[in-house]
Parts: sequence; C-alpha cells; structure tokens
Amino acid sequence: METESKLRLADVFVSITDPRQANKIEHELVELLVVAVNAVLVGADTFVEIELWAQERIDWLRRYLRLENGIPSHDTFGRLFGLINPDEFEAAFRRWASAVVPTLGDDTVVAIDGKTSRRSGKVDATPLHLVSAFAAGAGLVLGQRATALKSNEKTAIPELLATLALEGCIVTIDAMGTQANIAQAIRARGADYVLAVKDNQPKLADSIRDFFTQFQVAPERTPHTTTETVEKGHGRIEVRRCFAFDQIDCLAKPEQWPDLNSFAVIESERCIRGKTTLERRFYLSSLPADASRLLPAIRAHWSVENRLHWCMDVAFADDQMRVRTGHAAHNLAILKHITLNLIRLDPIKRNGGIKARRFIAATSDAYREHLLGLR
Repeated sequence: METESKLRLADVFVSITDPRQANKIEHELVELLVVAVNAVLVGADTFVEIELWAQERIDWLRRYLRLENGIPSHDTFGRLFGLINPDEFEAAFRRWASAVVPTLGDDTVVAIDGKTSRRSGKVDATPLHLVSAFAAGAGLVLGQRATALKSNEKTAIPELLATLALEGCIVTIDAMGTQANIAQAIRARGADYVLAVKDNQPKLADSIRDFFTQFQVAPERTPHTTTETVEKGHGRIEVRRCFAFDQIDCLAKPEQWPDLNSFAVIESERCIRGKTTLERRFYLSSLPADASRLLPAIRAHWSVENRLHWCMDVAFADDQMRVRTGHAAHNLAILKHITLNLIRLDPIKRNGGIKARRFIAATSDAYREHLLGLR
C-alpha cells in the first residue's frame, strides 16, 4: 500500500526485523503491520478491534495483500507488537515521515513535548511516556522516543533530536527540556531554540524576573522590541504581550547557553466575566531579540498539546489504552502517529476532526484508499 507520496508502507516496514521463530511464522510481518495501519485508520484502538475489523473487510484487504492464512488473532497481533523492537519501528516511522512530510522551511516551529499513556503501566512497571517532535504548522509527528519516566525526558530529547533534519527550524521545548546540553543538540542540528524558563532553573528565572521588574520602571531606557496580540472568544479576552531583550549579560550564567542571543517575557492578561488575571512566562532563545518573531514561535508550541496529545486522548483513546505486554504500547502508539499523519496529509479540506475522519475511512473504501494513496 502507498501513501500520497507513493512511498509504499510495505517498503517502510520491511526494514523491521521479525522477532518470531522462522518455522512458526504463519502471517507475514509486513502484511500484518499494514493490516494494523488500516484498522487503526478506521477507528480500531485495541488489538481485538483490529482483528474484528480485518475479519469483516478481508475481501477488501486481499485486493492489495495476499493474506494466505487469513487474519491473525488479536493475541497474535498483541504478542508480535510486544516483541517488535521499538527502536526499529521508530526508525521506520521517521523514514516514512521524512518522505511524506512537506519540506520544513525556515522558521518552521518543531515542538518537543512528552505524553504519558496513563493506563499502559503494570504493577511492576511505569506507564509508557513518549517524547514526540511535532511540526506545529502542519500538525504532523516527525518522530518520537520513549522514556521510562517523565523525568528522563532530559536524556530522551537529545536522542530524538539527533535523528531529525531540523536545518533552519525553530525548536521549542517546555521547562523540563531547558538544559544547556539540549540547547547544544539543537544548535548542532542547524536549528534555533526557544526554551521555557521556570523555577526548575531558579537563579535564571530570578535574574529574568529582576531584570523585567527594573525594566518596567523606565522601559524607554532599555533597548527592546515588543508586540501584542488580542484574542476574544467564549466570554474571554486575552491580551498577550511579548517583550524581547538582548541584554544577556544580565542573566545568571549566560555563557552556559550556546549561541544565546535573547530572552523574552510573555505577559498574558486574561479577562473572564469581569475578573482579570496576569501571568508572566520567561524564555531563552538563540534567535535575535525580535518580539514579532518570538511570540508566534512560543504560541505555536502549544499546538503539540492541542493537536497531538489531545487528539491522542480524544480521537485515539490513548489514556484508556491497557496494552501492557512488552513493547506493545510503544509500537501501537507509533502506529497511531502514522494514522494521524495520514489524515493530516490529506490535501482536500473536509469537515470534522480526526475522529470524524476515522469514521469516514471506516465507511468509505474510496476515502480510505485516497488516504493511503491507492487511487
């Protein structure tokens, strides 16, 4: 089967090592994975649902696959997904994504963030925590890396960055990833960084906070750039102001941050039912102190929450996933990322969200074939 770019899924999956004993194989690995992609595309979120849908649509599947021994049982799907090396599956995903995702242009925001599949853990094991790289503008997953714990994002992020082509992009990361070695890894990939600063970096945060307090006394005396946006909706008015500065010598230990050029303060003023609140957030960046460039990048970062993590929970029932055998949860999550990208890569604008698109794919062979590049 092919994607829109004519890259066959079978050619991507063929690089994955079959972990089964050769004399016990009844179903080809590549065919099994392609069946699973199709089933997840049409709304299957568990191995039982994958088997049930495939049994019902075996005639359609046999237009493109041999399936000499029919459809595997859900136990077979589960065991195999638990055994497949997730590093190989991730590498196959990245190879596919690099071929089908549009070229990342200059200033493309790539948001890095992690998500826990809450019910995937066993009594003696922690739930799956997956750190993903997300092209904010296109809404596409570029790659992912699993960690044992959320706190291990510090080691997973550099590993993920090393696998991505990020030349000219802007990489945004929340405070967990605001580490000097991560900033260096981003610069090594030819990208710029915008890193959130919170109280896990207390001296750095205090130095920005103190600088901004003094700046407010006489703003005209301090060189800076500023921009403002206003959003209205659902009874709320939110004004966001960005102040960008290049006085990096005023920060705590600025020399530890490679190619540091600026820092920014975002003021968010929200008015809801007559009650106004004010919040300030701080950022470091290798970009120049250009508020009109920094604010959109910072704002774009939150699409990883709204367009990836939220979609995984609502459209793919990720937090309800109870897959706990071996690497099965990890590999099934990658499969869901493939499906999400397939839907987002559809060039034809359609009504409805991801869940609605999966429903249409389940009821329309033509739409499913269109998403898979079969027509």
